[in-house]
Amino acid sequence: MAIKPDQSNCRFSKRISFRWITGPAEETTDTIVMSVKDWYVDLRIETETGKIDWAIAGQRIVESQDPLRVTFSHELDSHNAFETIDCGTFVPLPNGDDLEMGSMPRHDLPGAPDKEYEEVWRELPFREGPEGPDKGLSWVLESDDGDIGSREGEVTVTKTFIGRIWGTYLALSQEQTHTRQKTPSGEFVVKKSAGDVSARREEWGSGWSEKYSVGEDAGALPSMMVGFDGEGEGSWKVPGEKVEVQGKMYIVRAFEQI
Repeated sequence: MAIKPDQSNCRFSKRISFRWITGPAEETTDTIVMSVKDWYVDLRIETETGKIDWAIAGQRIVESQDPLRVTFSHELDSHNAFETIDCGTFVPLPNGDDLEMGSMPRHDLPGAPDKEYEEVWRELPFREGPEGPDKGLSWVLESDDGDIGSREGEVTVTKTFIGRIWGTYLALSQEQTHTRQKTPSGEFVVKKSAGDVSARREEWGSGWSEKYSVGEDAGALPSMMVGFDGEGEGSWKVPGEKVEVQGKMYIVRAFEQI
């Protein structure tokens, strides 16, 4: 493992435990979250089954610093909870971990009612990557789905997020249907529905290797084992620019090089 440089605006975290307020704290998943500046990719794998417990990605919006309150947008969500407000308050614990408190739908109960939860997170050092000790690339890319917001009716897209912090890589993909509807007041709103998520998690050792490959389209997801032409060069460095990855166009959401 490498260290996290002081100048980095990235965060690489592992979940230590989760509990609904009425129940005990436990951890039944292998959960990591990669945040590169204001964007995140989050994959939670059930340790017993190897299946996806939850996969989400989107923006990380800091609402306040003291206490630290963060809202997470769900541009991709294996629970189909696109309109849920995901806002957590983070409090440091004596051992250096962070306690996150908030409320969210409980999908194992009828009607998925909102219930309060607590999660404990531990920030991890960055895994050394191909760039060598004490340096690396970090980025989040979102698939470029074109101007789907201006079309009325249904549009189906394959939403993909890929992200890397040094020697850790995540890729998530989900077929989504965006339905643009006119409200009674004449405004247009877009409702999303979606299918299952396919995911990959890869880690650098003597080379890139696969840790998880889950879902029917996981084999077709971009892979660091194949490599990305021009990674970290030119347009890759500029949020909002577009780059091509293994034949598909992506929007650069965040980038950092140390």
